[in-house]
Amino acid sequence: MDSVSSTSAIFAAPPSLSSSFSSLSTPQASFTFLRRMNPRRMEPLRASQVAAAAAAKPKEAKLWGGRFEESVTDAVERFTESISYDKQLYKHDIMGSKAHASMLAQQGLITLSDRDSIIEGLNQIETHIENGEFNWRTDREDVHMNIEAALTDMIGEPAKKLHTARSRNDQVLTDFRLWCRDAIDKILKSMKHLQVSLVTLALKNDGLIVPGYTHLQRAQPVLLQHLLLAYVEEIERDAGRLVDCRARMNFCPLGACALAGTGLPIDRFMTSDALGFTAPLRNSIDAVSDRDFVLEFLSANAITAVHLSRLGEEWVLWASEEFGFITPSDSVSTGSSIMPQKKNPDPMELVRGKSARVIGDLVTLLTLCKGLPHAYNRDLQEDKEPVFDSVKTILGMLEVSAEFALNITYNRERIQKALPAGHLDATTLADYLVKKGVPFRTSHDIVGRAVALCTSKNCQLLDLSLDELRSINTVFDEDVYEFLGVENSIQKFSSYGSTGSACVASQLDYWIKKLETN
Repeated sequence: MDSVSSTSAIFAAPPSLSSSFSSLSTPQASFTFLRRMNPRRMEPLRASQVAAAAAAKPKEAKLWGGRFEESVTDAVERFTESISYDKQLYKHDIMGSKAHASMLAQQGLITLSDRDSIIEGLNQIETHIENGEFNWRTDREDVHMNIEAALTDMIGEPAKKLHTARSRNDQVLTDFRLWCRDAIDKILKSMKHLQVSLVTLALKNDGLIVPGYTHLQRAQPVLLQHLLLAYVEEIERDAGRLVDCRARMNFCPLGACALAGTGLPIDRFMTSDALGFTAPLRNSIDAVSDRDFVLEFLSANAITAVHLSRLGEEWVLWASEEFGFITPSDSVSTGSSIMPQKKNPDPMELVRGKSARVIGDLVTLLTLCKGLPHAYNRDLQEDKEPVFDSVKTILGMLEVSAEFALNITYNRERIQKALPAGHLDATTLADYLVKKGVPFRTSHDIVGRAVALCTSKNCQLLDLSLDELRSINTVFDEDVYEFLGVENSIQKFSSYGSTGSACVASQLDYWIKKLETN
């Protein structure tokens, strides 16, 4: 016996079973056979169950189903639906459909009566949705089909004309651009709120000097207001990126149809104006395939998330016992389930952690788009959840960061005790020598030797006597002590944008006026 015939023999059903299976011509016969094979595990079907299965309601025909002879399977329907998340677009979908219907009527493609019926029906659907009375159906796939099918159920034939000169390809992108545009406006408001909170915190801590760090090592003294305004500047750039993104986003794809446009006499400029867009997108292929606006939006959010994460990291460190520079109020802190003494700055730890989600949303969409040919591909259905997640997360991060800023106290006594360590005035001392005519590299070496002397004596630069300083270099004079100590050091900074008192006061005044903060 060769190997093939041997294998066939091994897996061939016994003759008795083969003949039994061939006789299973009805579901009831199949069940009877299986019950006979394992009588303990199966109960007989009741007549009502058999009748119910036979009389199962057929699936609703898809709006696109004209050329299909079979319904999609339940597994395919579950896998391809997007209504579970894209129903968030309902308001913008209805807005776009109203504008489209008005344009179709203006161009004579539907009657004024049809337009009025469509708009009235859409208004009723919007009310039902907002009142929680609308029945979202998975078998209708997405927000567009759900609304259109409901409109057809409500007003009949006029609803069937709404999709004239429109594809879901241009429809969904119109909705999505409108949604993103509104989301940007919400984020910009939250950014301003955080900026105001940081400026308010700065105003509460006038004149407070803190250690400035590089490499997480003591570097130079800075005013706390200066440090807080650095975050205000970052958020301003974040806002600028979103404003730029919004401007590039604000072009209308409606009327591009599937990809090639239409031969019907539509007016794309009319719908664009009605929806508040700058103009229609020039190229219909680009209009339905472009996701640049989403990538740019997610990129701007990711950069914002990184900035908020850095702010979170700083506050988490400064709230630790090792620093002790800030104390968050109980209202923005949490405890431990096992350690009674713990008081944790959890909101800012989660800001730091949630930045990973926002960065991941960007990477998801970059990966999604990288291999797609023009024009539309169903892969692009997956563009919405990362955007919804990014927006929800960044709004939460901005809100809780502002809340935290308004509920922390800087511990002046602890900070002032910490200031002497680290020779923060060393660079100011080098500037003193430069003003005396010493080349900077030589000044750097002289101050380095002075710091080494302090280290050996366990003292600060301000504690060195003039004789000790002159033992290093004779250029030192009595006026050197005007440059030593963190308070003197702060007063010596004068360059534009620096941490000098006058400079910071000017920066603070700028932001008070710009943000209209009292």
